[in-house]
Amino acid sequence: QQKLNASILEGRFSVVQMNTNKWLRFNQPSRLPSFGESCIENERVLVLVFESISWDIHTLCAVASLSRRFCAIARRILWRRLCVNRAPGMVAALSGADPTGRIDGGWHALAKLMFFCGGGESTRYFNLSQPSLGHFACESRFSKTSGRFFLPKNCRRDLLYMSDPCEHHAVGGDEHLGVFRGVFREFMRSKTRECLVRRQAALEEKVRCPYCGGRVWSMTAARLVPKSAARRLGSRDSGLEFFVCVNGHLHGTCWLIPLSSEEEDDDNSDGSVI
Repeated sequence: QQKLNASILEGRFSVVQMNTNKWLRFNQPSRLPSFGESCIENERVLVLVFESISWDIHTLCAVASLSRRFCAIARRILWRRLCVNRAPGMVAALSGADPTGRIDGGWHALAKLMFFCGGGESTRYFNLSQPSLGHFACESRFSKTSGRFFLPKNCRRDLLYMSDPCEHHAVGGDEHLGVFRGVFREFMRSKTRECLVRRQAALEEKVRCPYCGGRVWSMTAARLVPKSAARRLGSRDSGLEFFVCVNGHLHGTCWLIPLSSEEEDDDNSDGSVI
C-alpha cells in the first residue's frame, strides 16, 4: 500500500511539474530581438526622431557615439539623410543621379565638412604663433561660384563647392585668420587631380584631412593656387595655403584683410546655407 501511495504521489508530482513547465513556457515574455536584429523598424524610428528635430547635428553626434550599433546606423543611413535634408541642392550636385549611393570619403565626412570648421595650424607655407581650434559652425554657406575662384584656369570645368571663410581671432596680430573648406565632385575624375598627378606633386607627410583622415596635397607646393582665390577670400596672394585630400575635401587658412562694403561680393544665388 505504501509503495502504491508513493507511485501515485510521484505521478501527481510529474504531472504538476509538466504543467508548471508548460505554464512557464507560455507565460515567459517572448525574446525581443536585439537592436542590431530589429533593423528597419528601429532605423525608421530614428529617422522620424531626427526629422522631428530638423536633423540637429549635435544630437546626431551624441547618438552616434552611444554604441557601435548606433554608429553603424548613423554611417549607413543618418549622416546621408542629414546631408540631403540640410543641403539638398549641393548633395544632388555632388552625388549625381544616385543621392542614396556612396560618396567619396563617406557621408559622415561630408557631414563633418558641412558643419565643422577644422581650425588652423602652422604649415610649411603658413605660420601661426599658436594653433586655432576647430569648432561647430553656427551657419555655413557653400557656393560653387566661390569654388571657381579656387580652380586653375585649365581646371574650371571641375565642380567645387567652397565655404565662406570662418573668421578667427589670431594671437599677436592685427589681421584675422580665415579658415575655409570645400569639396569636389568626383575628384578621382577631376582635372585638378590630373594636374597634381601630371606635375608629380608629392603627398604631404605631416598633414591629414581633418574630415576623412586621408592624405593631402599642398596646392601651394604644387603651384596650383590661382590669384583669384586670394581676391575671393579678401587676402594677400602670399597669405594663404590650402590642401586637397585624395577624397576631394579641401581645407585651408588665410590672413583676412578688412574689406569695405563696396568690395564685398554679394553673389550668393547658388549657395547652400547649412
